[in-house]
Amino acid sequence: MTTQKFQEHLSIPSRILNELTKPFVGREEEAKVILLALLTKEHVVLIGEPGTAKSALIRRVAQILNMKCFTYLLTKYTEPAELFGPLDINALKDGKYVRITSNKLPEAEIVFLDEVFKANSAILNTLLTIMNERLFYDGYTEMRVPLWSLFGASNEVPEDPELEAMYDRFLLRHYVKPLPEDMWKDLLRYSWNIERYGYPKPEVTVSKETLEKIHEAVMMVDFTNIEGKLLKLFSVLESKNIHLTDRRKGKALKVIAAHSVLNGRLVASEEDLIVLKFVAPHDIEDFERVNIILSEELKTAYRYLRELEEILISVKEVGNYISTFPTINSRFVEYRLLEIYRDLESTRDRVISMTRETNDEKVHRKAMEVIENINDVIEKIKQKIEGR
Repeated sequence: MTTQKFQEHLSIPSRILNELTKPFVGREEEAKVILLALLTKEHVVLIGEPGTAKSALIRRVAQILNMKCFTYLLTKYTEPAELFGPLDINALKDGKYVRITSNKLPEAEIVFLDEVFKANSAILNTLLTIMNERLFYDGYTEMRVPLWSLFGASNEVPEDPELEAMYDRFLLRHYVKPLPEDMWKDLLRYSWNIERYGYPKPEVTVSKETLEKIHEAVMMVDFTNIEGKLLKLFSVLESKNIHLTDRRKGKALKVIAAHSVLNGRLVASEEDLIVLKFVAPHDIEDFERVNIILSEELKTAYRYLRELEEILISVKEVGNYISTFPTINSRFVEYRLLEIYRDLESTRDRVISMTRETNDEKVHRKAMEVIENINDVIEKIKQKIEGR
């Protein structure tokens, strides 16, 4: 492959991500974990309440990649034939045990199974073999399946020890939350457009052959620069009682590499370690705990955004506090206002320095919002001091 062609392939994952998120509000993280799974040929479990766009995201990415998609809602009453196809009666008459797998899971490249842990043990055992080995045993016949990634959904983390093996096969795990209130307005607008016109057809499509080339690029990523930091993070997580099995530690490298390629690089950097938030959690409580640990340990966009949000809340509180001040009628009030003024200037300098430390667009947009709020409060203070 030529250098130019290789660079073109490195630019494709970010275009897939942008196309995947277009019809959805606030589902960037869900889209990212789905794409990371596809770049690594691994599997994802999406944990959270129904109605959070999980299945819609999977169907859209299948459209973008022009892959065969199979989706199904599992219950304890689900029969193997519903997933793997009915028995071929004519073959059975000849003493052959053969399933008709047309349009069923064994022929799918992308699979989405809702309530994946509700299935019976016979189905779960078959799924484990398909996920691990890409093999389906049809009677006495071994069938290699074209599965690229399997996506599961569940309302909760399974507590039954018998389900642990299945849960562990999902290298990537993500807790899908309902949208916050400040996104409801956009949600209504997007939802109404979808009701009227349906989901828009993808403007960007990528062939399976191209995705295979990108997967090859993932396996070429250099980890030299982040190996020490990664080992430290494993130690920190362990000290906080967040345990990763040896297998999970090793496979985490694939996800880190995929994040690097998603950002157009073949050399992993510290910011790629943020994907441990998809690999390390086990219980529901772990998702937030891991996020906090990573935000404290890494210089990532998430860390900056978290700090900027805290600053913004504080600045708004100061603005409300200033509004309660009467016109200056004592040296104490004037001194207090000047003290707040100097603190705000110092905070503004810190926010400006953040924009110099990262090129992340979201951080820059958030920083501009914070600076505007700081400037508004500073203007209020000036007006108070001038007696306006």
